[in-house]
Amino acid sequence: MAKSKKVSFTGALGETLDARLELPLGPPRAYAIFAHCFSCSKNILAASRISRALAERGIAVLRFDFTGLGASQGDFANTNFTSNVQDLIKAADFLRDEYAPATLLVGHSLGGAAVIAAARQIGEIEAVATLGAPADAEHVKRHFTGKIEEIEEKGEAEVNVGGQTFRIRKQFLDDIAGRTLDDIVAGLDAALLVAHSPRDEVVGIDNATRLFVAARHPKSFLSLDDADHLLSEEEDARHAARVIAAWAERYAFTTRLPDAPKAPRETGSAMVKETGLGRYHSQAVAGPHHFFVDEPRGVGGDDGGPNPYELLSAALAACTTITLRMYANHKDWDCAAFSTEVIHEREKGAKPNEGADIFHRVIRVDEELDEAQWEKILEIANKCPVHRTLERGTTIKTCKGD
Repeated sequence: MAKSKKVSFTGALGETLDARLELPLGPPRAYAIFAHCFSCSKNILAASRISRALAERGIAVLRFDFTGLGASQGDFANTNFTSNVQDLIKAADFLRDEYAPATLLVGHSLGGAAVIAAARQIGEIEAVATLGAPADAEHVKRHFTGKIEEIEEKGEAEVNVGGQTFRIRKQFLDDIAGRTLDDIVAGLDAALLVAHSPRDEVVGIDNATRLFVAARHPKSFLSLDDADHLLSEEEDARHAARVIAAWAERYAFTTRLPDAPKAPRETGSAMVKETGLGRYHSQAVAGPHHFFVDEPRGVGGDDGGPNPYELLSAALAACTTITLRMYANHKDWDCAAFSTEVIHEREKGAKPNEGADIFHRVIRVDEELDEAQWEKILEIANKCPVHRTLERGTTIKTCKGD
């Protein structure tokens, strides 16, 4: 699960722009900015789902409302494609100043055109991914075709886009007139991933062809199969995020995970080594298995994995569950699934060296059992090896390594 943090920054027109920063569990391996579609907001499903899915894969994502949209300040009528590009640059400035430079831009629909236009003006960008993006900004005029004459004559008109009414001024039309992306994408100094659905009825697949053909290598194409333009189905959004994250690891990740430490040969042994990516973030190896351990953010960690006492609780819970299953199998007891919950706490007021640790253990079975069966289950649970180890105490011998 990613952590969503409310933030804000000043946009291109001096207004306060509302944003959310999706932070991964553990140290971010890259920072990205997500640009939403025309007249949408940062909370549209495609933006929120893809941003969160990328965060689950180690990428911190800033999604924000362009000036005059969503919860951001400003008058939408004063904005245009150029101001959207400038808002993206301001978003990059914010990340650079407050967190770390963005190396990945992701844009949906007209937001995809905006990230292509903004990429060369943000020095640290290494990768750009577009979703259903048009090959020219003028494509957006299809949303208000019947109002263009009125806009040209009166200087502005109200148009309905997606059930919402917006004021479009002539300066918006002037700004997008003839604004194609062919030359811009050809000069892009970043890897490009063009994601598009062949069934997109809003921005046709021919736009993806133009962008892909015009771009230099490294470039990639992702077919979004049966997805609609807004990526309304959650699995379509998550699929896009999975591919973007895997692709971005090659081009946009600023931190690389160190090689896993070598596991001890002895059975029941483990090795833990710091990754150097956070204050406490470390990589654990036990046999052929490896995972991360950390401390919660509240004590200075990055929450990139379970903390040591959570691992200890998990060891007791796992040993209890496995021991019960072994007993049931040995007795040919056709029993439903066992589950064990363990909560660790320290007695209040206990001194550091006092044996005041308490493990609260709750055992559950996915079926109704009689009292005699429960009595036997509790008896066997108290005989699990980890339970006995904790109960009788241990001897720890520490020495200097080679």
